[in-house]
Amino acid sequence: MSPSPTLATAARVLMQLRHDPRSVMLLLIAPSMLVGLFAWLFSDQEGVFDRVGGAILALFPFIVMFLITSITTLRERRSGTLERLMTTPLGKWQFILGYALAFGLLALVQAVVTVGFAVLVCGLEVTGPVWQLALVAIVDALLGTALGLLTSAFAQTEFQAVQWMPVLVFPQIILGGVFMPRDQMPDVLTAVSDWLPLSHAIDAMEAVTGGGEAWDVAGPLLVVGVFAAAALLLASGTLRRRTA
Repeated sequence: MSPSPTLATAARVLMQLRHDPRSVMLLLIAPSMLVGLFAWLFSDQEGVFDRVGGAILALFPFIVMFLITSITTLRERRSGTLERLMTTPLGKWQFILGYALAFGLLALVQAVVTVGFAVLVCGLEVTGPVWQLALVAIVDALLGTALGLLTSAFAQTEFQAVQWMPVLVFPQIILGGVFMPRDQMPDVLTAVSDWLPLSHAIDAMEAVTGGGEAWDVAGPLLVVGVFAAAALLLASGTLRRRTA
């Protein structure tokens, strides 16, 4: 199997984004701005940002990548580009993989910018290696990318993609442990939280900032990676060749 169609798809997406500087700026800067807003909010309360900063770092890259990926892919469908591409030998999984590769590269840059801003500008205390924090941020952003691609397979319009947020995104934020430690939730909600990938991304972030053991980071990170891979497989299996 030649990787050329996948690489060509990724290159085309990156070329299109180059002509859309507002989306690129939103993708790269918005998470840092929101992290900075939280740091400012707790600036008079010593140690609070250090406690919640890891969880906050897991939220915004995930949300931004979900929105950008789902809306950009739907724009392809509504413009007819996707339908034309599907008449070529390009396979559905190659299309999804090309998009994942392009947005994965952007996620890498976004993670480095956001983590660097949180540590160097906002003063987030990180007991573990900072590179691990960046690695978790990248995998977390890839999860948002994968779920965005999956959502685009079901939604017909950008508005419908946004409507998926209360189903796919908001429960993960509420039950992820940002507002209450997961072990203090009612048993049923703790069990539900264990099945949500963002919960494990937040666990990994907090393990790095708190100086946890290697497996405290690697275990949750592996779970997030499996969820992201499963979402990409499901997205390639449900992608329609024809626009309804």
